[in-house]
Amino acid sequence: MANVINWFEIPAKNFEQASKFYSTVLGGEVRRVDNPQGVWGFLPGTAQGMTETVGGAIVQSEGYVPATNGSVVYLNGGSDLNVPLSRVEKAGGRVLLPKTPLGPNGFMALFLDTEGNKIGFHSMK
Repeated sequence: MANVINWFEIPAKNFEQASKFYSTVLGGEVRRVDNPQGVWGFLPGTAQGMTETVGGAIVQSEGYVPATNGSVVYLNGGSDLNVPLSRVEKAGGRVLLPKTPLGPNGFMALFLDTEGNKIGFHSMK
């Protein structure tokens, strides 16, 4: 098993707002896919037919409820998580925990997205 996690979904109440937020923060296009169950927005870097990578989407569908408690998804902060973290508040989110050292494991930060989800960033620098 290459990764413990192979897919994640971030709940959205307002798909267009969430899509704009994540496109801005992550610096890439969120690819929209409509289906009978709802709307999925594949996050930048999520490849179709993934076999060896971790990917994810924002999802607006019945039963998907944004939350600040429970599991936290950590997104790849690139070479320095200060870059995407600096876009969070400009895109309508809120930084909950600024860049914080994790010793030899790099750095992390937490933010609240426009939907009310607590999400993290991780980077080695």
